[in-house]
Amino acid sequence: MKIISNNKKAFFDYFVSDLVEAGIVLEGCEVKSVRAGGVSLIDSFVVIKNGEMLLKNCYIKTYEKTTSYKPDERKTRKLLLNKSEIQKFERMVKEKGFTLVATKVYFNNAGRVKVEVGLAKGKKLYDKRQTLKEKAIKREIERQEN
Repeated sequence: MKIISNNKKAFFDYFVSDLVEAGIVLEGCEVKSVRAGGVSLIDSFVVIKNGEMLLKNCYIKTYEKTTSYKPDERKTRKLLLNKSEIQKFERMVKEKGFTLVATKVYFNNAGRVKVEVGLAKGKKLYDKRQTLKEKAIKREIERQEN
């Protein structure tokens, strides 16, 4: 598995729980751009509309060597999941105040582009401070061990 892009900010801003692997509908030049590392998940999110999962605001850089067709860099892209999984996530989002966040983009072992989607609940300010404290303590322990 080759990881292309991580969304570290999602883990800082949200408590991420149920992670699921989803395929993504891309065009040829977009796949080449992803392979070159031209993708960013910052500020991207997932919505469910008409029984489909859609990835919004994901930036995929335009491939330089494309001549004729250049798709929009931040267009909405469809995610591929089973209907039952989509319905499960839709229930959670509607009932319990969760949101869906894309956490990473990677190539699986078969060479397909996959997006990891997680069910997330927002952190409060004091939760974020606690996360920073835990990171600082962990870093300090590692320094003392070395």
